[in-house]
Amino acid sequence: MNVKRWLAIGLAVVVFFSSLLISAIGNVLTKDVEITSLWESIMSETMSENILREGLTDQRIVVVEVTGIMLQGTQNYFTTQSYNHQKILSDLDQIIEDTSIKAVVIKVDTPGGGVYESAELRDKIKEMKELRDIPIYVVMESMATSGGYYISADADKIFASKETITGSIGVIMSGLNVSGLMEKYGVEDMTIKSGDLKDVGSATRPTTEEDLSVLQDLVDSMYERFVDVVADGRNMDRALVYEIADGRIYDGEQALDVGLIDAIGYYNQAMLDLESAYELENAQIFSYSSSEFPFLNDFMTEITMMIRGENLGSLGDINISGINSKQGFMYIYGGY
Repeated sequence: MNVKRWLAIGLAVVVFFSSLLISAIGNVLTKDVEITSLWESIMSETMSENILREGLTDQRIVVVEVTGIMLQGTQNYFTTQSYNHQKILSDLDQIIEDTSIKAVVIKVDTPGGGVYESAELRDKIKEMKELRDIPIYVVMESMATSGGYYISADADKIFASKETITGSIGVIMSGLNVSGLMEKYGVEDMTIKSGDLKDVGSATRPTTEEDLSVLQDLVDSMYERFVDVVADGRNMDRALVYEIADGRIYDGEQALDVGLIDAIGYYNQAMLDLESAYELENAQIFSYSSSEFPFLNDFMTEITMMIRGENLGSLGDINISGINSKQGFMYIYGGY
């Protein structure tokens, strides 16, 4: 990086911190100043493309990676969680705008994640497919279960290895209920509410049959939407989807047998197939790179959110082995 670029970034950081101070004094952080947009505009200049193979610049293939548990805000500085929801959405938006891109390869290595994140990412992939009308290949790596399959279903062709674990089509909601433990130690839950179901799912009071009924209805509704995604994306009869969508996992060969994937192969085989099928043998292959200062970018995003009253405490919220990662409604493999 040249000296001018360093100076520009240094000046931008100074301007950014100055704006934070001025905004704090004026108490307008959440009203008149959009700090997030300011930081994004500063860091956007450091976004770049990583060329994986030289080739024709008007005929390009982009590689997008979806890795880790698909949850927003799960990354902090004490974990190795690599999933960045907003970056992936941004990458897909750039693909929609870039007419030099003639094909997309999505590498998926995830046990799934949140219902919301899975649906948002799948919708963006579907939007990209409809607006650009370019081939989309999915390469499943070690795992592409539940939400990982949800986002893959609309691909033109899905590759997986024999050892890939996929499937786990369904919804799960898990948590702990400590009301019995509280009673044992004389701890009382004091909750004032407007209706019996206001705290449905609470961990500090016994779960009622009505609670279970409400939550099961929600899970069933989300499950039906998942079945729709698989049936539509794979052009599969719903009755067949129900047969294979009981939550079980499949290896690559089993997934091929039941119609969840199209071919056995790794990334290289998928790329060769794509190039041959769409005459892209001379295409440039690239991926979108993160900021040249990813730690600074993530750190400042966290600071911005904290100042604006969002995601408080996330800097110190150490997520050990995913203990806190499967709260709420999830499209995720329950055995992960």
